[in-house]
Amino acid sequence: MSLRINNLLNMDPGDSDKLLHVEGWVRTKRDSKNFCFFEINDGSSLKNLQVILDKTNEEIIVIIDKISTGASVEFIGELVESPGKNQKVELKAENVILWGESPAESYPLQKKRHSFEFLREIAHLRPRTNTIGAVTRVRSALSFAIHSFFQSNDFLYIHTPIISASDCEGAGEMFQVTTLPLDKVPKGKDGLIDYNQDFFGKQANLTVSGQLEAEIYAMAMKNVYTFGPTFRAENSNTSRHLAEFWMIEPEMAFCTLDGDMAVAEDFLKYIFSYVMEHCQEDMEFFNKWIEKGLTDSLRSIIDSPFSHMTYTEAVKELQKDSSQFEFPVTWGADLQSEHEKFLTEKVFNGPVIVTDYPKEIKAFYMKMNDDGKTVRAMDVLVPRLGEIIGGSERENRHDVLLNRIKEWGLNKEDYWWYLDLRKYGSVPHAGFGLGFERVIQYVTGMQNIRDVIPFPRTVKNAEF
Repeated sequence: MSLRINNLLNMDPGDSDKLLHVEGWVRTKRDSKNFCFFEINDGSSLKNLQVILDKTNEEIIVIIDKISTGASVEFIGELVESPGKNQKVELKAENVILWGESPAESYPLQKKRHSFEFLREIAHLRPRTNTIGAVTRVRSALSFAIHSFFQSNDFLYIHTPIISASDCEGAGEMFQVTTLPLDKVPKGKDGLIDYNQDFFGKQANLTVSGQLEAEIYAMAMKNVYTFGPTFRAENSNTSRHLAEFWMIEPEMAFCTLDGDMAVAEDFLKYIFSYVMEHCQEDMEFFNKWIEKGLTDSLRSIIDSPFSHMTYTEAVKELQKDSSQFEFPVTWGADLQSEHEKFLTEKVFNGPVIVTDYPKEIKAFYMKMNDDGKTVRAMDVLVPRLGEIIGGSERENRHDVLLNRIKEWGLNKEDYWWYLDLRKYGSVPHAGFGLGFERVIQYVTGMQNIRDVIPFPRTVKNAEF
């Protein structure tokens, strides 16, 4: 394998005693009488490598004339000291291979700043831009950090199903999976769809969460986690919603809400620290061009202990200044982003974990408190964003869980196996969920969630 450009930029002249083969895509080309100067990039770094090619013969001149911005090339040459101030080394090339031309008159990425809206229309080319390239490297680093955290803490990685017959959240916003002919859907005598003729013999959907299935393995393996795609058919055309996104969901047996909160705090600090250490160049870019003060805000979270308060305490605190909020603050209503940001930025000046929410605004599987009104839920709130993690201690009592399923109007037969777990060796257990794209947004300062996932799936949009 040839060396990547990020490695070459950190080398010293003379580190290699053989000719180097450097591959990439042309960012800029500058021609002169005897030389041609190129800036090339291979996605491994924000910085480009400067290449100087001597116009030594007609064959090379013919190739040079065909090279323009966006072309894929391979240069063969020697790494030498650069006389310029912006780079330590450059490649003095002896030869060049043009792998793929890029007609200058039609190449969409010109040497100017393009809007993110425009770049979404050319998602097949936008990874070649500085911003999306940096997002991609941070996304990759965060993925590695997530696995590293859980693996180093003896969690097992569980692959939960993409196709599911149960609705974890109970909201019904699911994408249906079927092989039934849509132009002539078979129906039974009762006039309802006859799912016996469908592939799975029952209604099936794309999963909204791997949590319930992860709980199965937590009841045998103790500590597990999932990290995979999830789907929500939520008709929300906003900068914070996707129809397809990735979720991180750990589940821990013999664990209460206190343990859940401790793991969530350690987890966030670990992945933030990792990306700050391993993506310094990209983080400096985001701090300068996307969100001023970004790196300082991340360091403050890494260095600060998380504050704690109950939902009831949060409501009382917010009601002191309720006139400044667009949404009213009342006990029983869910906290809005403006409320969450106020708590983190004005009250605590840092991250806070809010616990014990009203049962009506949280999922059926969350453990009931003794007051009969609240559940052992927790949301981790951070400055600039609000909620970044949602979790809870799970209801481990069979009779209480069965009542909650009935209260939600869910079909208990769809959850027979979930109820079964409460019959055979049930234990206190807890977990949380973290939307991966929301984390990337937070770490990079990017304003639209569609710009932190390679190919966004949103309402009326399934291109690429």
